[in-house]
Amino acid sequence: MKSVTLKIDGMSCDHCVRAVRHALAELPQVDIQSVEIGSATVRYDESTGAERILAAIEEAGYGARTTTTDAGEAPDA
Repeated sequence: MKSVTLKIDGMSCDHCVRAVRHALAELPQVDIQSVEIGSATVRYDESTGAERILAAIEEAGYGARTTTTDAGEAPDA
């Protein structure tokens, strides 16, 4: 499994945290490490892909981008 930290825009309260957590929990083979206002860290299977994770957060109404990966570097996405 890979690990990624996400920057999430538009979150301002506990309801937002729950909405993002719910969106991530719906994805197969995603292990939520943490969700806080403005960020989340997840582990995921390569078959799920970071793009699918970002899309799920955006469908929940928030902007999202990856900030770090397993290697600690910002990805090219």
